[in-house]
Amino acid sequence: MTRINNLDDIIEQVKADKWMMDVLKAAKSLDLPDWWVCAGFVRAKIWDVLHGFQQRTPLPDVDVIYFNDSMIEEAQEKTYEQQLKSIIPDIPWSVKNQARMHVLNNNPPYTSSIDAMSKFPETATALGLKLNRDNDIILAAPCGLNDVINLKVKPTPYFQETKERAQIYEQRLIQKHWQANWDKIKVTKI
Repeated sequence: MTRINNLDDIIEQVKADKWMMDVLKAAKSLDLPDWWVCAGFVRAKIWDVLHGFQQRTPLPDVDVIYFNDSMIEEAQEKTYEQQLKSIIPDIPWSVKNQARMHVLNNNPPYTSSIDAMSKFPETATALGLKLNRDNDIILAAPCGLNDVINLKVKPTPYFQETKERAQIYEQRLIQKHWQANWDKIKVTKI
């Protein structure tokens, strides 16, 4: 079984995964400001590798986020989803502008996509990948990599601040039921 110990190991796994690279190239082609493919797209790859899976765990969606505070209409996100579907039709694309998502999440305004990621519910999900101009893989992990590579599910600091957020985190644990797919993960309840 392959071990993932650090950022370089994750980058190597992604580089070797043609499907993931195709997803990243498709997202890059939109040329969105402060864009990332994030959350389960990254976490599932890491956990699949650490569990020795030969087949990819199916994803309910592929999250593409970006930050553009000058154009916050939801209709624009749907246009981007359609553009991505025209590139790779069989992917359940989800595109969200983080400049407006704070309203839906009842949070203060985010300052960037990475700021928004830091306010995702779980540390193991607060991850994003993108390609730079030279097509090198960039990984953002505002809450670090320790939890995801050690198969730990914990709330981000932001989700530990209030009882309401803690309840959202707890509900997600029930809803997502990650241990059914990845039996080695250790879940922290609040």
